[in-house]
Amino acid sequence: MIEIEFLGKKMKNPTILASGILGVTKESLERVVKEGAGAVTTKSLTIEPRSGHPGPNIIETDCGLLNAMGYPNPGIKEGLKEFSNWKMKEPLIISIAGMNENEFSKLAEEIENSKVKCSAIEAVISCPHTPGYGLMAGQSNPDSVSKTVKAIKRKTRLPLIIKLSPSVPGEVTMAKAADEAGADAINMGNTLGPGMRINLERRKPVLGFGCGGLSGPAMKPVALRCVYDIYEAVDIPIIGTGGITTGEDLIEYMMAGASAVGIGTALHYRGLSSFRRISQEARTWLEDNGCKNIMEIAGVAHD
Repeated sequence: MIEIEFLGKKMKNPTILASGILGVTKESLERVVKEGAGAVTTKSLTIEPRSGHPGPNIIETDCGLLNAMGYPNPGIKEGLKEFSNWKMKEPLIISIAGMNENEFSKLAEEIENSKVKCSAIEAVISCPHTPGYGLMAGQSNPDSVSKTVKAIKRKTRLPLIIKLSPSVPGEVTMAKAADEAGADAINMGNTLGPGMRINLERRKPVLGFGCGGLSGPAMKPVALRCVYDIYEAVDIPIIGTGGITTGEDLIEYMMAGASAVGIGTALHYRGLSSFRRISQEARTWLEDNGCKNIMEIAGVAHD
């Protein structure tokens, strides 16, 4: 009832572990799969190892979570070694972050030449809080998106997902640029922001970097609207990401036009069982509303 096909791969449900959460080791991703995820995404890998921003890196707010990780990772070569023995049937998506199209090209080439049995590459061009990357490198404009997609596609035969930001006006234009340049899917989207909290006693920002991206319930209406608008503009599938904590949230994103959904901060609110619980809640909703297959509601908000 909730099985889907995404980028040529069958998935037991539309939930995908978002990048940056529990994606550091193969064992952690295997655990997520066993808890019910339909697919998983690794932590974003860069050319060279990165230690990331100083802590605190993540804090809770009244409306979600603020994080400023700064892409801590062992670098592409060591990262690929970690995931080289992936044997689960669920799709593995390798997330990458480059400072420019040349770095993205090199990252894609490393993956293509590796022994990792991944199903797709996700290129992140939308981080709001890491100097040299994403929004702080000016990567979220149509020309940059197009160059990045073409650079990656020249080096790999793997399907390419482009992760966009709901923080930047013109997300539809950028999605169209990605589609026209050869991207295979859009992930909408990254965290909102950047945002900030102040420690009253210290009289300084709480996060080590000062500001960070906002995830959780507060970003859902924005990301959902972005999915809705992008669905009407492109012909490639969309992963809806942002504020999904229940099966009803999943259904809402599917109605807006998403083919799958990214799950992140739900793990903070509901634990690792989020994937299984969200899928069951979606299944129950479909049964209660006379739907035999989840694809019956795909994009229906546009009819």
